[in-house]
Amino acid sequence: MKNKALFLDRDGTINTDYGYVGSVDRFEFIDGIFEFCGIAQSLGYKIIVITNQSGIARGFYTVADYEKVTKYMCNEFLRHGVKITDVLYCPELSGPNRKPNPGLFIAARDKYNIDMANSVSVGDKQRDLDAARAAGVIKNFLFKNNYKDLGRDL
Repeated sequence: MKNKALFLDRDGTINTDYGYVGSVDRFEFIDGIFEFCGIAQSLGYKIIVITNQSGIARGFYTVADYEKVTKYMCNEFLRHGVKITDVLYCPELSGPNRKPNPGLFIAARDKYNIDMANSVSVGDKQRDLDAARAAGVIKNFLFKNNYKDLGRDL
């Protein structure tokens, strides 16, 4: 049996995008994200974060900095009863894994036996949606500012 996933972008979707967020002290969760993901989890979605992290290649922060932020983020989700299945990231400035290319979505599909047609993607930029569509995710949402009503669309 295939799994379904809620694919989330990170900066601008999970946390406020202050530009190259590479430290915990700059990581601020967007209101409603834990509740939204809790709804998705209760509906059987695996929660998978797909994120470009070019701040690494640009020298704004290191892989170790990124990993600290990721650990903090995942622990905060767990504190709110939500398990992040995986976080896949692209530190490069180009390539098949950098959105709008679908490489990381395809990697997640293969790793977790994901039914892309029954999965959902949320991102704050068009490239997030383009990457998801290119990987076969039909239901895509451009996040604006509010998770209040989005839970009903899962």
